[in-house]
Amino acid sequence: MAIADVSERSIAELVSLAGRTAVVTGGGRGLGKAIAARLAEAGANVVIGDIDGSLAAAAAEDLGRRSAGRVIGTGMDVTDTASVRAAVSLAEETFGPVGIWVNNAGIFPAVPVPQMSDELWDQVLAVNTRGTFVGSREAARSMTAGGKGGVIVNIVSTAGFKGVAPGLAAYVSSKHAVRGMTKQMAIELAPAGIRVLGVAPTYCVTEGNQLAAAENPDRTSSPEDIPAMLTSRLGRVGVPDDIARAVLFCASDLSMFMTGSTLLVDAGEAA
Repeated sequence: MAIADVSERSIAELVSLAGRTAVVTGGGRGLGKAIAARLAEAGANVVIGDIDGSLAAAAAEDLGRRSAGRVIGTGMDVTDTASVRAAVSLAEETFGPVGIWVNNAGIFPAVPVPQMSDELWDQVLAVNTRGTFVGSREAARSMTAGGKGGVIVNIVSTAGFKGVAPGLAAYVSSKHAVRGMTKQMAIELAPAGIRVLGVAPTYCVTEGNQLAAAENPDRTSSPEDIPAMLTSRLGRVGVPDDIARAVLFCASDLSMFMTGSTLLVDAGEAA
């Protein structure tokens, strides 16, 4: 399936996601909710999946009141294939074949290598890496069956490009894997008209990392360890919508001739 030439479309047409079905994993709060909000604002019908089903439902109710697209929430455990398939079925039955899938769900416990247990290592890789693979596979099956292709967006992190802070060996490893997966899936899924892109955020202020900091005041990922937590070359730290706008670009036809790339949204951190 050849990707369309969209040269004659207006900016409004290129940005519009009207009529498309989108799924955002880990969408109950933070980056995921901001991403779902922008996709819905652009007209997509959005399924918010989250390990906390009540959080997903609350986010969907909130966004549904102020979006062009329809939004529903559901419980989804990205480490459980049956749970991911159930979310795909819900999306298809409610809105139609999946056209946009955002692998956002992730965890980032900070434990130094000598103290890292096998169980915690496996959990991080199960959520961040295997969860991305399972979500992408199930999305690709829905997109292929729908016959119109689609876009898979993987939330990678700047940790997919380098080592970050002490205690994040599992997280950094998982995100390097996701970045590689993005490249390989782009090759394999292109014949079906499916584009695969990554978005790599720097540190952003979210409910998730604020909660983690409150629960783990001695965690090793301190502002001294991660300078981006204090400021950036652009004069402030990131907020969820900074990332959501990049995802909207990837999901829309503005990025039609792109696949396999991971876009750094890092305020110049890598410069």
